[in-house]
Amino acid sequence: MTKAEFVDAIQKGAKGMTLSKRETEELADCMFEVLSKSLKKDRRFVYPGFGTFSVRNRKARTGRNPRTGEAIKIKASKTISFKPAPKLKNML
Repeated sequence: MTKAEFVDAIQKGAKGMTLSKRETEELADCMFEVLSKSLKKDRRFVYPGFGTFSVRNRKARTGRNPRTGEAIKIKASKTISFKPAPKLKNML
């Protein structure tokens, strides 16, 4: 699903509300901005019935260059994980 398709789906699903496409796009952008800030501050974002986003740390490790087979060091990094709620899992 693209951002435009996502905005259209929100606009159609907003029952009883008349939002312009621009307002709907701003709302979607705001939602993801709040989610991002929450992950940065609290390292976790929970939305009941949907799931939990959390920040995880990856350790530094040794990898291989696929072209040469040479060993390379991969730096430690952060990543985001998602654990779906049972309600979402059952819908799939």
